Amino acid sequence: MHQCIKQLLQDIIGVDEIILETPKNKEYGHFATPVAFSLAKTLKQPPIAIAQEIAKKISSEDTFEKVDVLNGYINLTLSDKFLDSQVANFLKPSKISSPKKQKILLEYVSANPTGPLHIGHARGAVFGDSLTKIGRYLGYDITTEYYINDAGAQISMLGLSILLAGQEYILKQRVTYPENYYKGEYIIDIAQLAAQHFGLDIFDEKNLQILGNFGKDLMLKEIQENLQEVGIYFDSFVSEQSLYQEWNDIFGKLQKNKAVYEKDGKSWLNSQEKGDEKDRVIIRENKEPTYLAGDIIYHHDKFIRHYDHYINIWGADHHGYINRIKASLEFLNFDSKKLEIILAQMVSLLKGGEPYKMSKRAGNFILMKDVTKDIGSDSLRFIFLSKKLDTALEFDVNDLDKQDSSNPVFYINYANARIHTLFEKTAQQNFDSTSLLGLKNQSAKNLLFQAMQIQKVLENAFEERALQKVCEYLKNLAADFHSFYNAHKILGSSEEIQILKICKVVSTSLTLGLSLLGIKAKIKM
Repeated sequence: MHQCIKQLLQDIIGVDEIILETPKNKEYGHFATPVAFSLAKTLKQPPIAIAQEIAKKISSEDTFEKVDVLNGYINLTLSDKFLDSQVANFLKPSKISSPKKQKILLEYVSANPTGPLHIGHARGAVFGDSLTKIGRYLGYDITTEYYINDAGAQISMLGLSILLAGQEYILKQRVTYPENYYKGEYIIDIAQLAAQHFGLDIFDEKNLQILGNFGKDLMLKEIQENLQEVGIYFDSFVSEQSLYQEWNDIFGKLQKNKAVYEKDGKSWLNSQEKGDEKDRVIIRENKEPTYLAGDIIYHHDKFIRHYDHYINIWGADHHGYINRIKASLEFLNFDSKKLEIILAQMVSLLKGGEPYKMSKRAGNFILMKDVTKDIGSDSLRFIFLSKKLDTALEFDVNDLDKQDSSNPVFYINYANARIHTLFEKTAQQNFDSTSLLGLKNQSAKNLLFQAMQIQKVLENAFEERALQKVCEYLKNLAADFHSFYNAHKILGSSEEIQILKICKVVSTSLTLGLSLLGIKAKIKM
């Protein structure tokens, strides 16, 4: 609807782009445009005179019931005829947007497979999945990917941690743990599974790599299962280990492009030249590639697959990696502007006002699956999307047990369930074919207009990477419906079937919005 009005105005006025706003005061109409201000300099006339002239041109269109000029703004009130035609399109079974030309590779989660998923990973996981759902609904061609960090020191350390746990808890030997190692009950569990699978002889230092890969495979399987519990699936998984065969060629390209130099027995990326705060080591003194080298290989692999745009969702602690990765892309002759990196800030959980207990199994962090079990997938997804990703999030899981307006998932579902209860109780049928022409209830018309804003909300949320706007819209639409329901008689009223049709539009928007957040709307509570 929003796009339809924009296009109409652009055609009538003869401009390439129209800004269309929704006035907070409903008395000013459904839409307002400040186009007269942008034309004033070109036409060398006062904005109010330009606005009045434009108003005359468009007032004859049957799209508008009323066209007013206020302080240079053109206020537009849509006609019942136009709204009625838009509802007919809105309620058609298939409303997926026209395909966009842009192909996007979206990488997210990519947690090291050295331990279970913690709650910090969950925020980026939920955001990435919902961004994908909304983008695909809007017509973007999106491929999702998980990068498996299965090369380097972390896998060796995982193998050592499993070895030591096996020696201590299974072989009953005295062991000395290094300062940094993976700890928690899950390491002991892996050691026990390794003993069952390989036999006790596996707990020998010569088997560190075998133990590391065994633990990595188990953890990756668990990570996938944890994600699937909240409805998250990936199109592809890419192994860092499998890409390292390309390193010599990529390093050769960097040398050819004068991107690396030798100093103190190390190879350095000249990333400061491309805007990084300092140069970075990519090959250590022992000739082993660094973590950054693995990222360079992976991003090279991404860019040779020729997507139009690349999105990475990283934890906030990876902020320092942005410039060095973009520098490496520039040195490899790729356009680093095609890479967009979104950072997810930390999550703080409370339970009854107290810090949420850390998992004994994990050792020192809160497991995603524990929180999912505690509050359910729907609440976890909604609350994680309810604030902008780059702001810290804190919430009390006990609040999500409340059956009132303080629990947004309950409140939105309750609105949808109320609507379906009306459908069950009415004797009226076939709402879709009912005309809304002649409807007198202005509050119902306002509710209809609000319910039909979802497409614009989704477009803004995706373009701005601000999925909290979808959460806010659904809460506001549910609140508007509850207010209308409490203030007006619906069943048995003279306009019952028309209002029920509007209720169907509301339910359609609530159901669609929730589904794109990964939540199935309830029709009974």
